[in-house]
Amino acid sequence: MSSDRRPIAAANWKMNLLRRDAADYCRALRSGFVGRRPAAEVLLFPPATLLTTVAGGIDGLADVACGGQDLHPEAGGAHTGDLSAPQLADAGCTWVLCGHSERRQDHGESDELVARKALAAVGHGLTPLICVGETADERRAGRTFEVLGRQLAAAVSALEGRFELAYEPVWAIGTGKTASPQQAQDVHAHIRGKLAGLDEAVAAKVQILYGGSVKGSNAAELLAMEDIDGGLIGGASLDANDFLAICRAGNA
Repeated sequence: MSSDRRPIAAANWKMNLLRRDAADYCRALRSGFVGRRPAAEVLLFPPATLLTTVAGGIDGLADVACGGQDLHPEAGGAHTGDLSAPQLADAGCTWVLCGHSERRQDHGESDELVARKALAAVGHGLTPLICVGETADERRAGRTFEVLGRQLAAAVSALEGRFELAYEPVWAIGTGKTASPQQAQDVHAHIRGKLAGLDEAVAAKVQILYGGSVKGSNAAELLAMEDIDGGLIGGASLDANDFLAICRAGNA
C-alpha cells in the first residue's frame, strides 16, 4: 500500500443480480461489518436498476458507498438509455466507473469520451474511478505501457487529480487468469511513475486498484504490494460472503 488511506474494495456487479438479491447482499454487509469498521473502503457498483435499492440498503453504514457503472457526459437531454451525473447523484451515488474495459470494447468508448465522462462526474460531486488497461493482443504486441500512457494522459489532463484509478489487465478479466502479485505491482509502479511524470501531486494521492480476477484467495498478497491500493472485483463480488473476505484482506 502506497497511500495513507485504507485500501478500496470495489464490487462491480456488471449486468447481474435482481432487487431481492441486492437487498439480501446489503443485509449481509451490515451483518458482516457489525461492531467493527471495514478494513477497506467499500464501494458497490450495481446495475442502474438496483441503485436506489443499494443506496437505501447501505444508508448509514460507515465506509460503504454506492456508484454507477457508467454515465453520459451531458447533464441531460435526448440520450435514450443513458444516465447523467445528476441522476446518479439523485439515486444516491457518490462514485461512478468511467472507461471500464467492457464499455471501451463493447461500446467503442475513446479516451477522450472517458475523460469527458469523468469530468462530468467531478462537476456534479461524484468521484470517478477511471479504468485503464491493455487487451491480450496489446499485451502480446508489447504495447502495455504505450496503451496505459495514452489512457492516463487523457484522464490527468482533464481532471487534475480528482479521480482514482483501476488497472484492468483485460486478458485477466473473467478468464481465471491473474497476473502474479509482482507482475501487477510492476504495472502499478509504472502507472504511478507515469502519473508522477504528468503531475507529481496527483501521483502521490491517487489510489490505484487492481482489477484482474481478484478473489479472497489472492487479495491479501496483492494488497501487500507497495503500489496496489485495492481491488476492482467482478465475479468474486457477486456473493456477499466472498466479497466480505476480500474486504477483510486489506486489514489496515
